[in-house]
Amino acid sequence: MTIATETKLKLDWMTIVFMAFLHIGALFVLVPSNFSWAAVGLALFLHWVTGGLGITLGFHRLITHRSFETPKWLEYFLAFCGTLACQGGPIQWVGLHRMHHLYSDQTLDPHDSNKGFWWSHMGWMLREIPADADVPRFTKDINEDPVYLFLQNYFIPIQVALGVVLYLLGGWPLVVWGIFFRIVVVFHCTWFVNSATHKFGYQTYQSNDNSKNCWWVALVTYGEGWHNNHHAFQYSARHGLKWWEIDLTWMTIQLLQFLGLAKKVKLVEN
Repeated sequence: MTIATETKLKLDWMTIVFMAFLHIGALFVLVPSNFSWAAVGLALFLHWVTGGLGITLGFHRLITHRSFETPKWLEYFLAFCGTLACQGGPIQWVGLHRMHHLYSDQTLDPHDSNKGFWWSHMGWMLREIPADADVPRFTKDINEDPVYLFLQNYFIPIQVALGVVLYLLGGWPLVVWGIFFRIVVVFHCTWFVNSATHKFGYQTYQSNDNSKNCWWVALVTYGEGWHNNHHAFQYSARHGLKWWEIDLTWMTIQLLQFLGLAKKVKLVEN
């Protein structure tokens, strides 16, 4: 893989324009006519569906780390929920995250926190990073799966389709809150795992990187903020390992276990 410094990497103008479009769209929640409690409630619900079930449970703990198993239909449903978070397709997301763990806080880490808070939070996405070309090597288990390929190639049209449905159900307030505002909030909540949890908090375990346990990130990401625990035990389905480290996603996995929908759950051995 070619190594390049941030200053030498070309700007990714397509991503920059896309991000600007979404963030500007989110500002329309400030227009009084776009406010309704139904729209706010929808945004909160979709935050959980896309950020909690989709990114945290689906993309991360299930697909990236295979910390438990589910029936294929449920895996695909969770992958679909993650796709609705609009953080790229599942193949790219999983590949870059596996790369992050292999090279955590080293030169080849796509969002190396040693390059600064801004870079690890979102600056890395606004550049044409060499890591993108290496994704297929890290996703051989899903590269040829037709469902994952569909979600990878059509994650934007899928989001547009959701926007059309919301518009038909409740007009622009549902679109502004349920699409633009919700996407941007889930973006930054997720990105805090790359930035804030490599800067703020405490380390319980030796992980040979800057990963830390940060309670407020855990709060907005359904348990992902216990990042030092996760980097120390990447295979574990449970990230909150102390009694006070509340992990809502682990509770969800326990519920799936109870219902017979989660099996071979991997945990830290005491």
